[in-house]
Amino acid sequence: MNVTKSELIITAGNKNQFPNNEKLEIAFAGKSNVGKSSLINALINRKALARTSSQPGKTQTINFYNIQDKFNFVDLPGYGYAKVSKTMRENWGRFIEEYLSNRATLKQVILLVDIRHAPSANDKLMYKWISFYHENVLIVATKLDKIKKSQISKHISIIKNGLQLRENDKIISFSATAKIGKEEIWKVIEEIKEA
Repeated sequence: MNVTKSELIITAGNKNQFPNNEKLEIAFAGKSNVGKSSLINALINRKALARTSSQPGKTQTINFYNIQDKFNFVDLPGYGYAKVSKTMRENWGRFIEEYLSNRATLKQVILLVDIRHAPSANDKLMYKWISFYHENVLIVATKLDKIKKSQISKHISIIKNGLQLRENDKIISFSATAKIGKEEIWKVIEEIKEA
């Protein structure tokens, strides 16, 4: 898809700030520093609409982006970052849970995992949680350019087994620098929009 319009609608710190509209939403979840902002920027051909940071735990709000006036991308706070207080982590957890379980306009959750590593306990928990509410989950295995081509299928297999993916779940490997996987991800998004 050729995106010509994308803008930040709101940075929500609580559920009362969520946009009150009928547009379908596609949410991006993943641990801190897995590349959610980089993926969003790559999909919409922008360098810095979604702010990236080398500092994990930077996104502490739920950020809503209007795409083409047709649907919204939703960037969820990264999970599993140890250097924030336990209370803050619990608050983030409740905040994300509130959004994922009660948002009527939420049509798809894209879970990002780092292709270089087996899924963490937090990744597994997040996957179980999303799959409880959604009949399919799109897994995007990020940082593809950091491993050799010969290792890709082995790493994909480790992720599939680690998360115990269901038949109707999909996994796409992605590189933000090389833009590999971008078209495949858009294909899935297009199918969601038309469903």
